[in-house]
Amino acid sequence: MAQSKDNIVTHGLSGKVGNILVFSQRHGKTFVGKAPKKSTKDDTPAQEAHKLRFQRAIIYGQTVIADPVAKAAYEAAAENGESAFNVAVADLLQAPDIDSVDLSGYTGQVGEKIIILATDDFKVTSVTVNISNGDGTLVEQGAAVLGNTGLNWVYTTTAVNPSLSGDKITVDATDTPGNTTEKETILP
Repeated sequence: MAQSKDNIVTHGLSGKVGNILVFSQRHGKTFVGKAPKKSTKDDTPAQEAHKLRFQRAIIYGQTVIADPVAKAAYEAAAENGESAFNVAVADLLQAPDIDSVDLSGYTGQVGEKIIILATDDFKVTSVTVNISNGDGTLVEQGAAVLGNTGLNWVYTTTAVNPSLSGDKITVDATDTPGNTTEKETILP
């Protein structure tokens, strides 16, 4: 979409001109673009799913800006003219990432640290760890605590695990709107 600069004719203009151009205003600037054409084809299942996901994001954004505390948090994260609404919509559309799970300090004893690097476009609110034996029996599970770097989450083990071979470590990271990402590691 093109931006109109210092144009007396288009300054402040907003709306559709015929079926050719669309003018819009963002942060005091005028933008002009080609008018969209409505498709005559039925949406595919993937398009329907995308529309539903985007609809959820819009509702979440509206809920955020109606809550003064949540709105202030998202406004603080806004950059380059973004609004709290824009940041909230983007947050719902983007699940957190689990970049790494450091199991080097885990030998199956109580009090050992599992370090998780989890990131999000806004904020990771919780990280949980689940340790299961190869046969599926639960060894332990619990919440990790945010480390002093603000990125690393630290899970401290609470149970003795004498046999690590084939064990499954499952890490879940959740962000503010409730998106969850899961990462599994099978021990050799």
